[in-house]
Amino acid sequence: MTKWICFEEDGQERIGILEDEQIIVHNGDLFDDPTPTDIRRPLDAVRLLPPCRPSKVIALWNNFRQLAAKLAVPEPEEPLYLLKAISSITAPGAVICRPQAYDGKVVYEGERGIVIGRRLRNATETQAADGIFGYTCVNDITAAEIISRDKTFAQWARAKSFDGFGPFGPVIATDLDPMSLHVRTELNGMERQNYPLEDMIFPPASLISALSRDMTLLPGDLICCGTSLGVGSIKEASNSISVTIDGIGTLSNTFTQ
Repeated sequence: MTKWICFEEDGQERIGILEDEQIIVHNGDLFDDPTPTDIRRPLDAVRLLPPCRPSKVIALWNNFRQLAAKLAVPEPEEPLYLLKAISSITAPGAVICRPQAYDGKVVYEGERGIVIGRRLRNATETQAADGIFGYTCVNDITAAEIISRDKTFAQWARAKSFDGFGPFGPVIATDLDPMSLHVRTELNGMERQNYPLEDMIFPPASLISALSRDMTLLPGDLICCGTSLGVGSIKEASNSISVTIDGIGTLSNTFTQ
């Protein structure tokens, strides 16, 4: 398994492979065979950035059987999704502030993210699987009360696209079994979510194949796989939120009211 990471050094964005808390710095494009250098950087000495720069963020709804059963909604016959604004993306460790324009309930949603590694259009499931670069941790933060504020139009994209509402990282992990893992979310040190990825209704290859029939997927695009049981409100003045997927790592951020 390889863990790719992105960080800032001397005002420039750099990439590397994380090994034993050390970054092996690489040159080139993350998605076009970057080459290793002799440079090493301690992980705790750099400022982390989002591990890639997506052209779009696609977020799934109702993609876990346990949550569908709890909500008493049918499992969908095809993926249900929305597009989340690129400007919502923020880095691991970043402080996320409540939007000034919204004073309602804000919720965390710990998720697994899929990062696309090559251009995909009308892909078969085999092509889709080959087009996955790796996996990451996502917190799909949501201004929950905005979704149904207008009874004539569900505002999913607005509710999920405030600045900072799309942290992901800290790494993109490759070469792991995407269905054998669990997603764990902690709010202020208390576990709130712990669900198996094998419960997904649309697993990675079939999901990406379906999405590629709607739109062209490009290297770096981020697919947020949806969440399961345990979503809850962020209530304290200052909150630590972490999303952990064994084999990938822990995404940690602070949310302030």
